[in-house]
Amino acid sequence: MTGLPSTPRYDAVVVGAGIVGLATARELCRAGRSVAVVEAEPRVAAHQTGHNSNVIHSGLYYRPGSHKARLAVAGRDETVAFCRTHGLPHRVGGKLVVATEPEELPRMAELARRGAANGVECHELDAAGAREHEPNVRALAALRVPGTGVCDFRLVAEKLAWLLAAAGGELMLGRRVLALVPRRGDVVVRTEAGDLLATRVVCCAGLHGDELARAAGGPDPGVRIVPFRGEYAGLRPPADGLVRELVYPVPDPGLPFLGVHATRGLDEHVHVGPNAVLALAREGYDWRAVRPEELAATLAYPGLWRLARRHWRVGLDEVRGSLSREAMAARVRRMLPDVRAADLEPAGAGVRAQAVRPDGTLVDDFLFHRQGPVLHVLNAPSPAATAALPIARKIAAEVTGEQEPAPETAASQ
Repeated sequence: MTGLPSTPRYDAVVVGAGIVGLATARELCRAGRSVAVVEAEPRVAAHQTGHNSNVIHSGLYYRPGSHKARLAVAGRDETVAFCRTHGLPHRVGGKLVVATEPEELPRMAELARRGAANGVECHELDAAGAREHEPNVRALAALRVPGTGVCDFRLVAEKLAWLLAAAGGELMLGRRVLALVPRRGDVVVRTEAGDLLATRVVCCAGLHGDELARAAGGPDPGVRIVPFRGEYAGLRPPADGLVRELVYPVPDPGLPFLGVHATRGLDEHVHVGPNAVLALAREGYDWRAVRPEELAATLAYPGLWRLARRHWRVGLDEVRGSLSREAMAARVRRMLPDVRAADLEPAGAGVRAQAVRPDGTLVDDFLFHRQGPVLHVLNAPSPAATAALPIARKIAAEVTGEQEPAPETAASQ
């Protein structure tokens, strides 16, 4: 009589096939571990990785010594090297961060200080110097950041998935994880298609990361994921000729969002955005996407209301920018005064998985939460795509207990 098939067992199971999950799984394979990646969607890079501005960030903005500062600066160079090695499209043309009002000048000076502390090359320019790089900008002063570029992070994720499979890792798509059950010596990963066993689990679940952390039964992670939709608009010709590379505003230091910016993509189309409005579902890519249970859970979280009380004026302005093309154009005109509402056309949206604390503060760094044999990546919005390769090394070192390996060179990739 034939016995029942045994439950598949792995050294590590990674939940989530975004760029961070795939990079982590590949790094664990390179360390000699048996690895499976489990993803609810039928394809990789279905959410944050595949719905962003595709900017390779420099590491300019982030608090010196933070995860974002260290890992984004390393990830910038490694992302470019990875694209070169594997023949993936990319361009490093630099960007301008422009100050358009006098009160922004001290904040720009702080950005320059942070850039220097983080090892980011940046150059302070006056108005004339800014127009040498972007002739159509309105600026009192600007920072020129030559190391910023663009790529296609969906293609990077697809290449990581291919490399993972080539190294012996397994990719299980269309297989939602229902629960994690830590036991003595392993973890049961319960999925819609049956159980898996793992010595270690890494959850890179993005928009559902907090749900899995609570479902794992350990200590509460102390944050909730609040989904913020970021909508983009494209610039129609001839207005798309107003931007050469990338133009950013000076960001609000009280928020982890960089503000509406203009990006010339690999396809030479220019998009502006994103705004930041509360999504009505965890995968709520437009106003019609509503999931009542998810929305009710978000609205029941006290941290959301404390956040709203603190930033309600900003929130109303973001909603106006979402509902009114003229309002969005007005925001763009702060930097590019020749843009009109008629120049804008819809260009898609992304949803940012933003961790919010009970006191209403937004988590402004990557956040990792350990529950015994399970490691949760609880906050990994931008610049996580840029930083994915060094994030993966950090996670793999923690999971294996081994020393974090050196960055890959172009030859080793």
